Amino acid sequence: MSYHEAPTIAAADAPRLEQGDRPTLRFVTCGSVDDGKSTLVGRLLYDSKTLLDDQLDALASESKTVGTTGGGLDFALLVDGLQAEREQGITIDVAYRFFATKLRRFIVADTPGHAQYTRNMATGASNADLAVVLVDARKGVITQTRRHSHILSLLGIRHVVLAVNKMDLIGFDGDRFAAITAEYLTMAGQLGISQVQCIPVVAPDGDNIVAASTRMPWYTGPTVTTYLESVDVTGDVSQRAFRLPVQWVNRPHAEFRGFCGRIASGTIAAGETVTVQPSGRRTHVARILTPGGECERAAAGESVTLTLTDEIDVSRGDVLTAGPAPLVSDQLAAHLVWFDDEAMAAGRRYVLKCGTASTGAVITTLKHRIAIDTMAQESAATLGANQIGYVHLNLDRPLVFEAYRDDRELGSFVLVDPISHRTAAAGMIDLSLRRATNIHWQRLAVDKSVRARLKQQRPCVLWFTGLSGAGKSTIADLVDRRLAELGRHAALLDGDNLRHGINRDLGFSNAERMENVRRAAEIAALFVDAGMIALVALISPFRSERELARHRVEAGEFIEIHVATPLAECERRDPKGLYRKARAGELPAFTGIDHPYEAPQSPEITIDTSELSTDAACERIIRYLRDNHYL
Repeated sequence: MSYHEAPTIAAADAPRLEQGDRPTLRFVTCGSVDDGKSTLVGRLLYDSKTLLDDQLDALASESKTVGTTGGGLDFALLVDGLQAEREQGITIDVAYRFFATKLRRFIVADTPGHAQYTRNMATGASNADLAVVLVDARKGVITQTRRHSHILSLLGIRHVVLAVNKMDLIGFDGDRFAAITAEYLTMAGQLGISQVQCIPVVAPDGDNIVAASTRMPWYTGPTVTTYLESVDVTGDVSQRAFRLPVQWVNRPHAEFRGFCGRIASGTIAAGETVTVQPSGRRTHVARILTPGGECERAAAGESVTLTLTDEIDVSRGDVLTAGPAPLVSDQLAAHLVWFDDEAMAAGRRYVLKCGTASTGAVITTLKHRIAIDTMAQESAATLGANQIGYVHLNLDRPLVFEAYRDDRELGSFVLVDPISHRTAAAGMIDLSLRRATNIHWQRLAVDKSVRARLKQQRPCVLWFTGLSGAGKSTIADLVDRRLAELGRHAALLDGDNLRHGINRDLGFSNAERMENVRRAAEIAALFVDAGMIALVALISPFRSERELARHRVEAGEFIEIHVATPLAECERRDPKGLYRKARAGELPAFTGIDHPYEAPQSPEITIDTSELSTDAACERIIRYLRDNHYL
C-alpha cells in the first residue's frame, strides 16, 4: 500500500527511518469539549503521510456515515476509536498516536475534554514534555481550560502551545485572538508555565497546522508543526545526581545477587560509591550489567542490573543513590488531583505507590482546595472527583523521594484505595515535612537482639487471619500456653479483647477496620522490639493491610497463619451467633456474608480446622517455629 501525497511535510520514507535518526517529542493535547483536539491530531496524522491508502478510504467512508463535518473529511475519526466516542462526537479515553516529520518523531496523547474525564487527561499528561492546549475562539479561556492548565503546571509541563481554534467562526478576528492570548498568558504566568506559543488555527482546514494560513496574514509566527519540530524541551537528567529505584532483586543462584531497575537520573560507573536509601548504608558498584552485556558506565534512562561489593540488605522500593542525598521522610506535603468518585476522607488509609516503593499512607490534613475559576486557595474538608488540593500525608515508613519540580519520577505518586483497588488520586510531592529526618531513631544499649538473647528466642509476629468462627483465637490461645510451657516469652493480642481497650473507639467501616489492623500491627511491632513473640488473632480481611503489618517488622519476623476453615463450617459453628444475625440482616457488612474476605496468597502456614484438630494445629505451628529457629 502506498502513502498518500502531501506537499509540505515528511518524506515518503519517514516510517523507514531508524529511531535514533530523529529525536522524539512526547506531547499531550487538552482543552474543553469540542475545542477540536482530536481534529487537530487527526490533521497532523493526515498531513504527515503516515496513513495508508486503506486508512484514507475508511476515513472518507466513515466521514460520510458517522462524521460531524457534513460529508467532508472528519479528521477526529482518526483518533476517536471507541464506539461511544464516535456516537457522541467526543473523546472519552486517552488515545496515543505516532507520527513523524523530517526533523522529529512524535508521540501524542489526545485526552478528553469533559470534566468527568479529567483523570484521563492527567494520565495522558503525566509523561508529556509539552502540551497543546486548544481554545474555542468563540468561548475563550473557560473553566476547563484553567483546570487543565493547572494540572499541566502541577505535572511540571513548562512548554505550552495555545492553539486558538475555529478562527473562521469569528471572521479571523486578530483582536479577539490577542485578547484570548493575553488572558491565557496572565494565567500561565500565575501557574509558572514559562514557555507559551500562541497560534491561531482552523484545525479541519489545516490553517497554521502545517502551512501558514493565507486567511490570517496578521499572524507571522510559526505553525503548529514548525514549532513542534523546533522546540527544545530537553532537561539533561544525566547531569543530575544518580538515582536507581530498585525494581527487582535478581537472585538466580547463591553466587549472584543483582539489583535491577531503570536509572531515573545521573550516571554510574563500576567502582563508584553508592548509598542505599532509606537505610543509609554505603557500598561500591562491582559490576554494571545491561541487556547488551557488561559495561563500565550507564546513564539515565538505561535499564541495568548492578552488583555491589558488599552483602548488604537491599529490597524492592529501596533507591541506590550517589551525590547529594535525596529526601527521606515519613511525612510530606503534596498537590493532589483527585480521581475517585468516592470523595477524599482525611484520616482514611490509602496505599501510596512512588517509583518502585509502596507504603501505607494517611491524608492527615487538607490544607486547601483550588478554586479553578479564580485560581484561589479555599478551605475545604474534602476533595471530590477531578478537584485539586494540597495535603499533608503521614506514611507508614520513610519514603525516598525528590520534590516533583526536581524529579518527576521520584516526585510523583498515586494513591490506591486498598478496598476497591481503584486509583484514588495522583500526587506531586512539594516538600518533606521533615519529621523523619529531624527526629532520629534513638539507638539504645539494650536493643532487640539483647532482649531476644536473654529470652533465648527469635522474636516474631504470629498473625492469625481467617473468617469469624474459623478457630483463630482458640489456636492462638493454645500456642500461647504451649510457649509458656516451653519457657518462652509471648503476648497474645486478640481482636475482640483489643476492641474492649485501645480499639474501643472503632466501628466496622472499611476505614475503621483498617485502623484496627494498623494499631494491632504497631503494638505487635513493639513486642517484637522487646524480644518477644507476638500473637495476633484478627479477621483482618484485607490483604493490603496484612501486608502493611508485615512490613512493620523486619524480614523474617512476620509469620502469616491462614486459618482457612471453609465458610460453611464457620457458619455451622457460629459460636457467637453472628452469622445468624448477618443472614437475618441484623448485622450489616459482616465479613464472609456481605463483606469481602481476601484470603492470603502465600501464607507461611495454612490450617483448616475442619480437617485438623486445634491441638494438632498448635503443634504444627510450634514445629514450624522450631524448624525455623524461632525457639
